[in-house]
Amino acid sequence: MRDLKIPGQRHPEKAHRPDNTQPKKPDWIRVKAPGGKGYAETRKIMREHNLATVCEEAGCPNVGECWSQGHATMMIMGEICTRGCTFCNVATGRPDALDLFEPGRVADAVKKLGLNHVVITSVDRDDLEDGGAEHFAQTIRAIRHRAPGTTIEILTPDFLKCTPEVLETVVAAKPDVFNHNLETVPGLYPGVRPGARYFHSLRLLQRVKELDPSIFTKSGIMVGLGEDRPAVHQVMDDMRAADVDFLTIGQYLQPTPKHHRVDRFVTPEEFAGYEKAAWGKGFLMVSATPLTRSSYHAGDDFARLRAAREAKLASA
Repeated sequence: MRDLKIPGQRHPEKAHRPDNTQPKKPDWIRVKAPGGKGYAETRKIMREHNLATVCEEAGCPNVGECWSQGHATMMIMGEICTRGCTFCNVATGRPDALDLFEPGRVADAVKKLGLNHVVITSVDRDDLEDGGAEHFAQTIRAIRHRAPGTTIEILTPDFLKCTPEVLETVVAAKPDVFNHNLETVPGLYPGVRPGARYFHSLRLLQRVKELDPSIFTKSGIMVGLGEDRPAVHQVMDDMRAADVDFLTIGQYLQPTPKHHRVDRFVTPEEFAGYEKAAWGKGFLMVSATPLTRSSYHAGDDFARLRAAREAKLASA
């Protein structure tokens, strides 16, 4: 039996890769170990409902802070991804069949946690004809039914191997925020995100706005993978051309020696420069810090995002 707790079995496609030295983390990267009553309660609810979280599967550094506040990013459609991105710690391989009862369990957990805002993400499911689009839609509808006051943010795969119509299925379920991460600059895609295509992902975000302009769109990248500043600014321009509302930028952290190496640790001052540039390019919301992740402070950021749109419309 495969044990997903063992790194070598989580990532069989990386087993024969040479080890990459992991540099010592600077002081601004360090976080407290998870623990406390709130953390334990969130963990208990996730276990009771047999739910996976990207917080755990991807080894997010903010898990202690978020779970202590009852915030967890739920990962649907299993814990095994069909892609082998070199930066990601989610297990890879052949996934199990979809759990048809999962949308209901997610909705029950959202209600129990009393969430004002929830983030739902997933593994890539290239084995499914629709890439899991209908499963996303069912999960959104189940949350709307069980927790009607909760706003919903989804972080989706790229649906690269599906027909264009599958995106319409997800958009028709009307999430409040549609997030799809570009992850890195286009020049690094072959080594970082080899199963994806930069301009396909960009077009996906653009089509969401075309299908339903009321849905906020969001995307993020990591830095410290080997990109340079002009390339990061070009990604910002590409996102704005696709009418993306919300940009996140965070530091790449290497999960294991077999993963893509950390090229460098970007300083807080450089992050501040990226944030200032992004505001200048017209994003409604920007989060750019070393520990920024897609769903970090997502509820608070959504409130600011909505307020920014209202202010923009009022001044138009």
